[in-house]
Amino acid sequence: MVWTGQHFLGLEDLSKEDIQSLIRRASHFLEAGNRCEPNAPLTGKIIANLFMENSTRTRCSFTIATKRLGGDCIDLLGGTSSASKGETLVDTAMNLEAMGVAGIAIRCSEECGPSDIASNVGIPVINAGSGTASHPTQALLDAGTLLHHFGCNDLSGQHIAIVGDITHSRVARSNVIGLTKLGAKVTLVGPQELLPTDPVCETSTDFDAVLQEVSACMMLRVQFERDAYVGEDYRDKFGFTEERFANFTGAVLHPGPINRGLEIDDCVASCNSPQNKILSQVSFGVATRMAILEHLIG
Repeated sequence: MVWTGQHFLGLEDLSKEDIQSLIRRASHFLEAGNRCEPNAPLTGKIIANLFMENSTRTRCSFTIATKRLGGDCIDLLGGTSSASKGETLVDTAMNLEAMGVAGIAIRCSEECGPSDIASNVGIPVINAGSGTASHPTQALLDAGTLLHHFGCNDLSGQHIAIVGDITHSRVARSNVIGLTKLGAKVTLVGPQELLPTDPVCETSTDFDAVLQEVSACMMLRVQFERDAYVGEDYRDKFGFTEERFANFTGAVLHPGPINRGLEIDDCVASCNSPQNKILSQVSFGVATRMAILEHLIG
């Protein structure tokens, strides 16, 4: 691997080859299943999960990934940390470093939070989601899930739609970077008010037209907690309904959590079709975070 960075803050810093290398290593961990890594590269090391925002998949996958690599972890959540008393993110991270943790996975509402911490500590920092700007580990696992689905080493010739609340989505922003580096064409789809004002790729408000052209469709959660608003016709215009699924041959993804019945129908989210990659993303998420932790810390 060419990439020698100390931190994992965004996919901007990685080349196509770096992304492919991390995905190959993640594939090794995926094939190992629930077994712990025999050489236990994180033995004797503690990883701090500093999560200032709620999370299920990302936080738990970092915990499981750490333990499968032989390490241990501590969870420091926003409501239980001294941040509730006014302590800054950087001060919190510096205190964790002083306690001897080997690395920090950080999720926060501040877009520059991970980079600010990385500039002030001497241990690896992993961006587990920052503001509405970046979620690089999610984008890496999404790319890995798609490579496995297509059975290829890059995404050249593939057209991927990312659909929904693009404006508030750090997942969308990181995926545009990762997927295009791997050669895919990406189209962002949603209501005009939820599309970016400064798009870096094609956009559309016609989901059905785009659906006829793409080989994979990534649905996004409408982020009501960030004051997103959608009309009563959102499901009809932009939801992955049972009817749309019946006429679609590509892969369907969703980073979760899902607003069932809004952005994706219940029967589509729960079906056992090989097109449904939602739980495959979750499984590949653990493997991907294992690959990142091993590379940076192990």
